[in-house]
Amino acid sequence: MNLSAAEPFLPDTLSDELESLAIELPLAAGRFSGRLAPRVRVAIGELVRSMNCYYSNLIEGHDTHPHDIDRALAADYSTNPQRRALQLEARAHIEVQRMIDSDEGPEASPLSLAYILWTHREFCSRLPPELLWVEDPTTKERLPVIPGELRTRTVAVGLHVPPPPEDLPAFMARFEAAYRTDSKLKQLVGVAASHHRLAWIHPFLDGNGRVTRLISHALLKELGIGSRLWSVSRGLARSVADYKAALMAADEPRQGDLDGRGALSRKTLIAFCEYFLRQCLDQVLFMERLLAPSELGHRIQQQVLEEEHKGVLVKGAHRLMRAALEHGQLPRGEVPAIVQASERTGQRITRSLLEKGYLQSEGHTAALFFAIPPTARDRWFPSLYTNLAISTDD
Repeated sequence: MNLSAAEPFLPDTLSDELESLAIELPLAAGRFSGRLAPRVRVAIGELVRSMNCYYSNLIEGHDTHPHDIDRALAADYSTNPQRRALQLEARAHIEVQRMIDSDEGPEASPLSLAYILWTHREFCSRLPPELLWVEDPTTKERLPVIPGELRTRTVAVGLHVPPPPEDLPAFMARFEAAYRTDSKLKQLVGVAASHHRLAWIHPFLDGNGRVTRLISHALLKELGIGSRLWSVSRGLARSVADYKAALMAADEPRQGDLDGRGALSRKTLIAFCEYFLRQCLDQVLFMERLLAPSELGHRIQQQVLEEEHKGVLVKGAHRLMRAALEHGQLPRGEVPAIVQASERTGQRITRSLLEKGYLQSEGHTAALFFAIPPTARDRWFPSLYTNLAISTDD
């Protein structure tokens, strides 16, 4: 297949809306990222990473309840084989995104073949054997999915037939080169455009959707726009019909002389980029509202005070939690002054918060860190999850 079959990789002209989104998104992303203490951002980042996994899997039709994801992260797996497989899949996604967030991937660009192969290898190598195969729709043959290896079969995705396997290296090289630009605006539009074009190339037998979304996450992070505090996958999953329709529309061939000069439609690529960046902006604004320090602090204080009233937490715990949210971490020696009580009472308050997961520490005398217990997640971060499956313990 000729490389021109995937052109244009990047729109040569931008619509007014696309240009406006590419300007507004970095401003919005930068506006709220510095409002929280570093250790609070770490705790929320862990929560958002699990949320990202939940929504990314939901797009693929794999509905894994957050409770089951929490259990997977604690290596507490279901005895039900199907649920256990989905738990392992969720944990794999979270671990790979954590590596991306911690810059543990290759030094190459996320657009490079090396980085994309690494992402697929790290994700798939953590999956159970029952998720590492696909069925040929014609022959019904079970085909193994090899972690980190390009597919060796011709495939069809609906009406779209991606490049044959022998052409994949050339398409991946063109894919990387197409998005090299010094323009920050074009780089951001390129994140959206590359999301479709990587899905269009379909380099792997399976795992393309999750790898594509992880690569988009890595690209946004590289631009300093993405962070561990928000996830585009939530927006894509909440409008999944529009997401899949926009992906399919961008597969369309050029519609006449006014639709660009490539084999594929410039108009539908621009429409996909608008949709993608709109979802990014919506999620940034959603998380900005959700993480407003005063509102978040009010929700936390309400719950902690209720827990004090019930006797679940020791009275005075709300003062320590208010300080933990403000500073992220606290020396234990400062606890009595913070809670306005004796050292012994301070120790009781600290112990109750540690036992219930509101605080974490690396040792009996080590600093105290702000934490988010699963039991408080929905109260502190309302509307973070939607379309929840019903989960029951084994």
